[in-house]
Amino acid sequence: MIVKILDILRIVLVGVAFYVGYQIGFDDNTYDAKGQLHVMIPIVIVAVAGFSGIEGLLFGKQAALAKGYEVGSNYQKQSAIALLSYAFMAIWVFFAQWGIMAELTILFTFLFFFFFSAVNHTFDAIKNKNYKWQNINRPFILLLLIAGFIYPVYMVFAR
Repeated sequence: MIVKILDILRIVLVGVAFYVGYQIGFDDNTYDAKGQLHVMIPIVIVAVAGFSGIEGLLFGKQAALAKGYEVGSNYQKQSAIALLSYAFMAIWVFFAQWGIMAELTILFTFLFFFFFSAVNHTFDAIKNKNYKWQNINRPFILLLLIAGFIYPVYMVFAR
């Protein structure tokens, strides 16, 4: 049950991040891509990586079963710690106000990890016929995240 609640919270927080971020980005007559990303990046990373890290460390057995993976793997703990480090650094960069390039570095690092995670989940679904929702949704969620970030990231580099 807790894994489903965390899934719902992840989706809701990412939705809120995109809604608020795009509201900020298009608030005035001029587009503010940096302001938009400044809000979106930490919320999305904390929602996805942070909650996934907590899930993996505190509710590892339930999370593994929901994904159709082995229970009690040290790799699961290691992955959870890595995910928590992304969330921690996103919060740190946000509050330290290191600027858009530091924020984008955290975002790209997170998306790079998430890309390979999606490949891993897709491969598992195909090879092992592991069609659990937790396993097959990863590539689609990745595509949605990338689609939502393309415009503001492009606009930061276009200026």
